[in-house]
Amino acid sequence: MTLKSWIAAAALTVSMTPALAQTYKTDQGHTEVRFNWSHAGVSTQHGEFTKAEGVLDLNADDVEASTLNVTIDTSSLSSGFGPLDDHLKSADFLEVETYPEITFVSTEINRTGDKTADVIGDLTIHGVTKPVTLSVTLTHQGAHPLGGALEYYQGDWVAFTAIGEIDHMEFGVGPFSTGPITIMIDTEMKAGG
Repeated sequence: MTLKSWIAAAALTVSMTPALAQTYKTDQGHTEVRFNWSHAGVSTQHGEFTKAEGVLDLNADDVEASTLNVTIDTSSLSSGFGPLDDHLKSADFLEVETYPEITFVSTEINRTGDKTADVIGDLTIHGVTKPVTLSVTLTHQGAHPLGGALEYYQGDWVAFTAIGEIDHMEFGVGPFSTGPITIMIDTEMKAGG
């Protein structure tokens, strides 16, 4: 094999080697999973889950080959009003003692712009799994602005916002429909966690 053909073969091998994904994990202190729903068309009510863990395997060279897995602690639900929290956690709605987790596992990612993508995945609530699409926007990638001052923020970070809608009745949650529930997520994720 000549030097020229060896270089060409080596270049072809490198170009065919898939890029390794970088793993990022959610920073709990900077991750919010909020939701809202219509209260009989009279007002809009809001709540959030305060405990959520996510793992993103991000392939920067091929974003559509990336994967996302999220687990939410249903007992962390908070609306700001204790009696409502207790009702939403009860057997009338989420049944948190029986179903302690909500999970989302991506099945497909479709890039829609330089910093946007539709992340399609299987959402499991109340033991029922349905496909859901989240519209995701990348808000940061690279070194954290606070990395120069605080050791915790050193390293690579990504941050996203995401929004989607679900029909809670499809998941067997609640005795009556409130219309679509809007889910809004803001998260900062650190490489390696």
